[in-house]
Amino acid sequence: MAMNLAPRYPLVLVHGMLGFVSLAGYSYWYGIDTALRAAGATVHAVRLSAVHGNTVRGEQLLAQVEALRAELGAERVHLIGHSQGALSARYVAALRPQWVASVTSVAGPNQGSEVADYLQLHLQPGGRPRRWLANITQGLALVMQGLDSAADDRVLPRDALESLQDLGSEGVAAFNARYPQGLPALWGGEGEHEVDGVRYYSWSGTLQPGITDQGRNRFDPSQRLCRLFSRCFVREAGQNDGMVGRFSSHLGQVIRSDYPFDHLDIVNQQLGAVGPGVDPVAVYVEHARRLAEAGL
Repeated sequence: MAMNLAPRYPLVLVHGMLGFVSLAGYSYWYGIDTALRAAGATVHAVRLSAVHGNTVRGEQLLAQVEALRAELGAERVHLIGHSQGALSARYVAALRPQWVASVTSVAGPNQGSEVADYLQLHLQPGGRPRRWLANITQGLALVMQGLDSAADDRVLPRDALESLQDLGSEGVAAFNARYPQGLPALWGGEGEHEVDGVRYYSWSGTLQPGITDQGRNRFDPSQRLCRLFSRCFVREAGQNDGMVGRFSSHLGQVIRSDYPFDHLDIVNQQLGAVGPGVDPVAVYVEHARRLAEAGL
């Protein structure tokens, strides 16, 4: 991507649940952030609570976007959110549309995740298994925060049960009632491409036997985990990436919702171990070109 085709505004990368910026030099956006910078884009990855509800994470992102605008002298930013990070990005754009040029949802659970629904159904409130899951998840989040090179003196709050509640279909439906910008009016359709001056985009992937389980993904334990979680899906059985349903992910202009990616392939994890066919890094670089060509 030529320098004159770099986006006009900075790109802000927003991680999902159990996300980070850089663990001991290992980027959540493995190879993506460096490729975007090499193409001339200004890129900032932000750190939010690894596990918490949508409003808490949204407020954290809101504060960081305000600080980045001041630091960079940028009128607006592009928000690219993976998984729950897409909901955080939507929150900021809904509350401060004048700060945001575009929101891009990458495998975002914009209608909720059937995995969260399954866990809520089978792990009863107040039960020991649910408490164990919460404690393990929050403990993992604390360890990751300690290893994250972007961590500072702030100890970000953690609440795995709030995250679980907010990522289920009922929790996201309540979120959508407050922040509907870019959502499709019809299931599986597209939403408005522009709302309050903010462009909305989305892309996602699906598990595709014979493709996503081949190549280096044959040795990737996260691919096997996604295949296991895919068994939780009913409405979008066979049309999901292991964490998020294909049509549940739609927001604004849908670039594509059936890339041969599992939920972590789409951010080029682990160490770029993805199936054959499509390079996830190239998808982001092409999107940066798309934003630039739109004058953004």
